[in-house]
Amino acid sequence: MKARDAALRLRRFDVNDKARKVEDLESMIRDFEQMAVDLNRQVAIEEDRTGIKDPLHFSYSTFAKAAATRRANLIASVDDLRVKLDLAKGAHAESLAELQKLETVEVRDVADFDGAFKRMK
Repeated sequence: MKARDAALRLRRFDVNDKARKVEDLESMIRDFEQMAVDLNRQVAIEEDRTGIKDPLHFSYSTFAKAAATRRANLIASVDDLRVKLDLAKGAHAESLAELQKLETVEVRDVADFDGAFKRMK
């Protein structure tokens, strides 16, 4: 039974690790989205300050261009993180299902052992 206990502990650790990874990815997505909103606000403020809203205009603010580029990069990163999040959620669900199978087998085996022990008395 020691090997089975070790397998259960390992599987529980794996499930918890994958759950943490999902939480981390969700947190990163929220943070990146908030940063993108802040950059969007900064670009709007800079455009209002300079009076030039066309990024192709020769006098368009360099700060606004840089902030817009950072915002675009963050949005691309969020898209990539969403793909990773979907994969992580799938891996977590699979790992959780495997853990539940192992726990079900464990409960059944303990019940069988208890029944056999009672019959021996």
